[in-house]
Formats: sequence, structure tokens, C-alpha cells
Amino acid sequence: MKKEEALRQIQNLAAEGLVTKDEVFSAYDTGANASVDDVVTSQAGISQILYYVGGAIVFLGIAVLIWQRWSTLNNATKIFATMGSGVAAYIAGMFLSRNERLGLEVLSRAFYFISGLVCPLGLRVTFDVAGLDVGTYGSQSLISSILLITYLLSFLIYRKTLFILFSTIFGTWLFFSFTSYLVGSNPSFGWEFYAYRVLCAGLVYGILGYHFSTTRYRALTNVLYGFGAFCFLGAALALGDWKPNQNLFWESTFPGLVFGVMFLSVHLKSKAFLTFGSIYLMGYISKITAEYFRDSLGWPLILVLMGLGLIVIGYLHFRLKKRYLS
Repeated sequence: MKKEEALRQIQNLAAEGLVTKDEVFSAYDTGANASVDDVVTSQAGISQILYYVGGAIVFLGIAVLIWQRWSTLNNATKIFATMGSGVAAYIAGMFLSRNERLGLEVLSRAFYFISGLVCPLGLRVTFDVAGLDVGTYGSQSLISSILLITYLLSFLIYRKTLFILFSTIFGTWLFFSFTSYLVGSNPSFGWEFYAYRVLCAGLVYGILGYHFSTTRYRALTNVLYGFGAFCFLGAALALGDWKPNQNLFWESTFPGLVFGVMFLSVHLKSKAFLTFGSIYLMGYISKITAEYFRDSLGWPLILVLMGLGLIVIGYLHFRLKKRYLS
């Protein structure tokens, strides 16, 4: 399409009130800000997969080395092999990311990935050498906060999608460790406290996924939607508990949450929401029938009803996916 024809179409749409100035500017900004990082993220090839697999193997090698030689290595060597390797990998990623013309920018992600895996191990080793108990929630909160600040600042400077991913991971780590640090060993906080935190984390993942869906980092949207639905619905189902300790509020609310997630799957065009909504709906039906009707209707009849229910859910999943998400 020629530029004149495209501009004429925009003028016609504007005259009919079908497009606004802000929408045109937003579309222009999205196209103007598109970079190599977006293209490679959305069209990940075998080379990029090998980069990440290689980075994971490097991390595994360093971890095994420290584990095998812990008693024989001195403190300086332990820190240099872990924290030093993580910092070196980060610096290598910085230099490689500046050479986009040579195609080295993509390779820089492998080194950023190595640094994101090795630096947590390096901080744990450094804290241990310093005499701090790395198993306490206070130390975990301090380590995760250092990592979160580092990778958030890295994202603000370099605008890499990988930094958002690590910031989300370290932010989740900080959330769980710091809240555990606040409550300590208080017996008033049982397993429900952990379930509520997982539910909150899942909700935040979903919100972040929706936020990124309209930005250049939309490659993370489906991942965040998937983990968000898994954590949110899983925690809500667990909070319903089991008879005779069942929580009637969560048991009665859960179907609404599941159907709400499945409705959002259509609105947001999210296969992750639809898939996990269907899976958890099947789990809920199985739980309720086994919990309340096993003694009254008999186990064989319950199995038949459960099977029919799963068939219906499977068909509903197929129809929704074919009609709205294909």
C-alpha cells in the first residue's frame, strides 16, 4: 500500500469517527519504537533457544563446582567463581548489546541470562562467607531486594524484555520472603496465609500481562497470563479446602472466578486463560462430586457424572477456542 493511500484511508476513518488522533499516534509510536529485541523475542528460533540452554548449563556447571569443592575452596575463590562470574557475564552482555550491526545484540541475552541465574547464587555465597545465615527470611529479603533493584535499573537503562522477566521473578521472591519475615513464626498464620499470597501473586501477574499486551514487551503477556491464571485459580481452589474443614465462601465463589477467567480469555484473546480455566473447572467438579455426593449417589455413579462433566467442559473449551481464539 502506498503512503498516499494509507493517509487517505486514515482521513476517511477519522471523518467517520472510527479512529481517533490518540489511536493514530499510538500506532505510529508502536511502529517507530519497534526494535530488533521485539522481532527476535516474538520469533524465537533454535539459535536463541540454544543460547538460553547454554546459559543454563553454564549456571549448572558453576553450581556443581561450588557444591563439590565447597570444603576445599577458600572464601575468595568461592566469591570469585560465583559472584564474579555473574558480574562478568553481565558486563559481557553490556558490551555485546552495543554491537547490533554485527548481530551480537542477540548473543548478549545469553550472558544476561547467565548473570540472572548466577548472581543469586553469588549473593548467597557472599552472605554465607560474611557469616550471615542465608536460610533466614531476613537474608532472603535482602538478597532478593538487591537483585530486584539491580534488574529494575537495568531495564530502565537498556529496555530489555529479559530484565522484566528477572525483575518479576525477584520481585515475587521478595514478596514471599519479606511477608514471611514480617509474620515470623506466628502460629496465627497457617497455610491459608501462603495460599492468599499465591492468589495475590497470580492477580499481579495477570495485571502485568494486561499492561504489557499493548507495549513492545507483549511477548511476556502469554507467559504472565499463564502463571497468573495457574496461581490465582490454584490458590482459590485450595482455599476451599476439604470437608469437614471446607470454606464455604471459597467453594461457592470459585465457579464464578473460573467462568470469569474463561470470559476474560475471550475478551483478551488469551488461550492461557481458557486452558487453565477449563482445567480448574474440571478439578472443581471432580472435587465437589467426590466431596459431597460420593456417599449419597455411590462412587460408580459419581464417576459417570464426572466423566460426562469433563466431556461437556472439553467441548466448551473446543468451541470457545475455535470461535473466538483461532
